Amino acid sequence: MDEIDIAAAMALLEGRRPRAVLIAGPTASGKSALALALAERLGGTIVNADSMQIYRDLKVLSARPGAAEEGRAPHRLYGVAGIDDDWSVGRWQAAVAPVLADIAAQGQVAIVVGGTGLYFRALTEGLVEVPAIPHEIRARVRAINDPAELLARLAILDPAMAGMLSPSDSARLARALEVVEATGRSLADWQRDEAAPPLVSPAEAVRLVIAPDRATLHARIGRRLEAMVEAGAVEEVRALLDMGLTPPARGPARGILKAIGIRPFAVYLAGMLGLAEAIEQAKAETRQYAKRQETWFRNQMADWHRIW
Repeated sequence: MDEIDIAAAMALLEGRRPRAVLIAGPTASGKSALALALAERLGGTIVNADSMQIYRDLKVLSARPGAAEEGRAPHRLYGVAGIDDDWSVGRWQAAVAPVLADIAAQGQVAIVVGGTGLYFRALTEGLVEVPAIPHEIRARVRAINDPAELLARLAILDPAMAGMLSPSDSARLARALEVVEATGRSLADWQRDEAAPPLVSPAEAVRLVIAPDRATLHARIGRRLEAMVEAGAVEEVRALLDMGLTPPARGPARGILKAIGIRPFAVYLAGMLGLAEAIEQAKAETRQYAKRQETWFRNQMADWHRIW
């Protein structure tokens, strides 16, 4: 992280000691480095808001902070999930609430950092509490890997919601289907209900989005993917496969298998792709993901401070 970035962030904090500093940004943009620098300067605790860094067995591909970083500042909600866990936004919100309360009780600043936009929305805007989905319904719906089948079923039970979602977005189609099956009520109706109050209000936080230019970000993505391979990314994927996890040949994955790089490296390990090709595919996937993140942050976090 360049010193100018830290200076820009510190300038926004001048004369203030907020309850939280929220740092969002696309993958490989330098969020973790900035969070660590601010935590050291403020005496803060870093809190994970990245849906992949919660996984215990995904240290390399998720770019989770290592022992050296964790030795410089306290880190919370990193590596807390098992391979079979599929954390929802609501589950993360429920987990982060006591963490934030504990940090505040110690008189520290929470440095919340990550690339999962929905986590930040839940944190700052609250979240409508949909009743818990029975395990048998969730398991049955989540076993459907074909988005066309999910859409067809949803169109029968909840045509309004089916018309609002992308036909290829399996995750949101499955969520809408399981909600209407479990509650008899459209997810759209639940979302119109009054949300629970936010855990962190804008008035008590400094909200930052790391916004590098596209060329800089792509260069960082390329360098980081190569460093991940050197650090054991392929071996990490091999270990996941040995645990019985199998990424889908096509279409969206769920849970830990959503991590970028798992699919191309799994194909490489199956002998169907060269390592150089797998690395290039992983880089391309990462660039596409970063573009989606940038679009989200630009549209959904327009009033956050942009720094680089």
